[in-house]
Amino acid sequence: MGAGSDRQGREGGKGREAQRTHRRYDTHAMTGPILLAAAIAAQAATPSKVDIVSVTGCLKEASANTWTLTAATDPVPSSANAPAAKDIPKTPPAGRNEFRLIGVSEFNLPAHKDRTVIVKGLYIKATPVSRLNITSVTDVAASCVAPK
Repeated sequence: MGAGSDRQGREGGKGREAQRTHRRYDTHAMTGPILLAAAIAAQAATPSKVDIVSVTGCLKEASANTWTLTAATDPVPSSANAPAAKDIPKTPPAGRNEFRLIGVSEFNLPAHKDRTVIVKGLYIKATPVSRLNITSVTDVAASCVAPK
């Protein structure tokens, strides 16, 4: 076989190496646009906005450190701050909603237990019970009204 077949073996090796290199470039050329499209799609998808709302209702402890707002009004857009004195109703309104309260460790909820309160927080709509991540709690009345 001699020198001629040796040269073919080496050249054949170079040909195979070139094919592998082309395959690598082809793979990169195909995955690049796919990754770019995925990145653009991720940026285009707007994250769901969580609204800050105000809800008035009866503060109840459902179980140890699990708090709910019952006979609650519909959520209305609000700011995260505690309500101004003029925004506190003279008579407690009755609603028919229930909300599970989260982020409760920062607030002294036992001091407001079984009272009508205004809760402000981030509204997380869910089934079967929506949640409020509390930003403020304000007393409205020393007792609770019956639900509608």
